[in-house]
Amino acid sequence: MSESIDLGPSLAEDCSKHTGPAPVTQDAVFGEITEEGPNYRDVGWLGTVALMMKTQFGLGVLSIPQILDSLGVVPGILCILAIAVITTWSNYVIGTFKLNHPEVYAIDDVGELLFGRIGREILGTAVCIYWIFCSCSGLLSTSIGLNAVSSHGTCTAVFVLVSAIASFCLASIRTLGKIKWTAWVGVGSIFTAVMIATIAVGLQERPPTAPRDSQWASDYKIVGSPSFMKAVTAVSSIVFAYAGTPGFFPIAAEMRNPSLYTRALLICQFAITAIYIAIGTVIYYYCGSYVAAPALGSAGTLIKKVAYGIALPGLVASTVIVLHVSERQPNKYLFVRMLRGSEHLTANSFKHWATWFGCTFTVTISSYLIASGIPIFSDLVSLIGALLGTLMSFQPMGCVWLYDNWRRGRELPTLKWFLLSGWSILVIVCGSFLMVAGTWGSIINIVASSKAASGSSAWSCFDNSNS
Repeated sequence: MSESIDLGPSLAEDCSKHTGPAPVTQDAVFGEITEEGPNYRDVGWLGTVALMMKTQFGLGVLSIPQILDSLGVVPGILCILAIAVITTWSNYVIGTFKLNHPEVYAIDDVGELLFGRIGREILGTAVCIYWIFCSCSGLLSTSIGLNAVSSHGTCTAVFVLVSAIASFCLASIRTLGKIKWTAWVGVGSIFTAVMIATIAVGLQERPPTAPRDSQWASDYKIVGSPSFMKAVTAVSSIVFAYAGTPGFFPIAAEMRNPSLYTRALLICQFAITAIYIAIGTVIYYYCGSYVAAPALGSAGTLIKKVAYGIALPGLVASTVIVLHVSERQPNKYLFVRMLRGSEHLTANSFKHWATWFGCTFTVTISSYLIASGIPIFSDLVSLIGALLGTLMSFQPMGCVWLYDNWRRGRELPTLKWFLLSGWSILVIVCGSFLMVAGTWGSIINIVASSKAASGSSAWSCFDNSNS
């Protein structure tokens, strides 16, 4: 653990605003943290809960009802629970690995410990691309919200640009301790918006896109019969809904008390899973196959405007957290990597600020370009979950557990060691399968959607709030 760090703050200290000067500390990642520079170790466990929930809750929940439409209610819920169990275990492994290896800040550090320089470069590059794509989904969903509220007041490409500018400004705040307020705002606004939409779909006569020439009855499916391609892309979307895993490394690294990580994790995962199942099931039950993607558009024009108006701060917050959390956006990942070992990492120097703003700007521009290039929300979500979500949440975490426990367990094997070793290998295999199959299915869907959806081509003015 880092030296001179207070590992036991009280709940009152955690909830209160830190008003005194930051103590001089020595951290295994950030080096010397002084009163003059930013304090990167200033996130309490309640703030950790908010950051964890915001890295997952927001964009993922908006795709859950459509996932249930593809798989059916029962298989869909079972898949949600299965992914929840795997990612909860993966996230738990992150906490224990961080305690065992305090020098680890991001998943590229894990890659170097496991596989040397090649592992660092592969996972470092992959996580950069992953966070860029995640921020793309945030920009895209924000543009959908702006289209909905304004009744398509201008070109969608313009709304994506506006979202990028707003997110860039907020993401330029340097530390998680100072940006965690956006997580609380984001969770609250999106939860409120989703609840409004959920209640509204139960009160409406029929979904807005359902036929008007006959008596309405929801065509929800208890068990669906999707093709293999549709099933695997649906599961990939569930993975995306839980794929905040790589962002948990920097969250743990910036906690004042990393030993409270597991407490925050369990609260986050239980709450997220309960919300996904409850909201997804209710919206799908009342809308059936006419459920919208994102789900906030399922309750008619007026409710859609209200829900998106309330959700907009949360949609922006999703992008901001993605653009900030060390890997959930390559911004701070690149920043720490470029300045690690240098006095400029924790000093308010010109090089410090120039590097920080340069990284943030580069990632924001990259996200804007991709968000404009793939304007269909559900397709983008499934592609991220398949290609990069599994690679960030499954395979590395299985390898991490084996790295810390394989040699010691072989010397004194126990039943627990055999079971956890088998589980770790199973996670690696499942992740690899989903990555290949899900990516294939998602690409086919993107091509098909581009041909079928008139006007929804890249860089178009197409109203993406009417999906």
